[in-house]
Amino acid sequence: MSHDIIKASRNTENAPMSTVSTQTVAFSHYNNFSAQLPVDPKTGNIVTGSVKEQAKQCLENIKAIVESIDHVMDDVVKINVFVKNIADIDAINEVYASFFPNTIPTRNVVQVAALPMSDALVQMDTLISNGEGTAPQAPCALVKVSRNTDNAPTSALSTQTVAFSHYNNLSAQLPIDPKTGALVAGGVKEQAEQCFGNIKTILESIGHVMNDVVKTTIFLKDLADAEIVSEVCAKFYPGYVPARTVVNAAALPMGALVQIDTAVSHGDGTPPQLEEDTKFLVIEARNTENAPKAAYSHTVAFSHYNHIAGQLPVDPKTEKLVAGDVKAQAEQCLNNIKAIIESVDHVMDDTVKINIQLTDVADIEAVNEVYTTFFKGDLPARTVVGVSAIPMGALVQIDAVVSNCEGTPPTV
Repeated sequence: MSHDIIKASRNTENAPMSTVSTQTVAFSHYNNFSAQLPVDPKTGNIVTGSVKEQAKQCLENIKAIVESIDHVMDDVVKINVFVKNIADIDAINEVYASFFPNTIPTRNVVQVAALPMSDALVQMDTLISNGEGTAPQAPCALVKVSRNTDNAPTSALSTQTVAFSHYNNLSAQLPIDPKTGALVAGGVKEQAEQCFGNIKTILESIGHVMNDVVKTTIFLKDLADAEIVSEVCAKFYPGYVPARTVVNAAALPMGALVQIDTAVSHGDGTPPQLEEDTKFLVIEARNTENAPKAAYSHTVAFSHYNHIAGQLPVDPKTEKLVAGDVKAQAEQCLNNIKAIIESVDHVMDDTVKINIQLTDVADIEAVNEVYTTFFKGDLPARTVVGVSAIPMGALVQIDAVVSNCEGTPPTV
């Protein structure tokens, strides 16, 4: 099916450019942006000043890319904010809202162990609407549907869910009781239940169910809690588990132990797409023996995207970490992604976005040596963060978003 896929990979000189990623890769009705550091595109250096100035530069870079493809900041549906110090979020918020004059996008905030370029205090990546579409999908009007419910935690700086075309993008959910506005009492189990409960409430408020979720990213303060959270997850997904990535957070807002980020199918579409009866929605969840076994789906396709679960450097034949350094581990992660992609009749060049977590962000140069060999055409958009730990003691973990030109019924 890859011969029908026409991606729009674009760069502008008005934002920092890289030899190992594309600033924005559009497919169908979404643009996937590479993470933006607070780099002045004229000098190639981190801007001087406080985290507030750095956040402004990140957003200016995003704005420059957005405008270079004839869009505006109000077309943004999701922003991920990665900070070196969670206490800086108040300063970031002072400039953040000024970039969105009408509707605030969904948002995810997490403190990570390190960012590329040691002087950076903040990094942001972005998902925006793509009304013009990519061939053979027809253009559509940019009509976002931004919604909140009082039955889940609300914020003046993010919208609970922003739908465009056939996806809903939810703000990451903390374990907040919407009645009190405080974290729920108890440990990680109770907190995970509250996170999933908030997601479920938001979905029900827009006529969806948990089985409409295609991807979850679970941020944990302590990776040792992953098994407990998985047990809670199973209760909310009785017959199907979406693609999943587990990421170690250095800290989370409000001192939470867990935060859960979600992408959801949106069968009703947004005007002028025709509404589709939810009972006819087809979410294609698939696994392959050529990638490591998992208690969740390797890839979940809906409409014109495939969401690939986070891949560890595990040999699927032995179910153990591969021997060798970070370069060997990165190669195994990418081979696992390649096996999953090929199992659904796609190729690596159909990838639109890659997310990489490293226990030592300085290892990115070694990773790049093998990374670029997996792509023959334009490189995907990319986000890289440093984390203090990765499941199984791995040095690297990689997940991906892939184009899906064949669509899923009834969207073809």
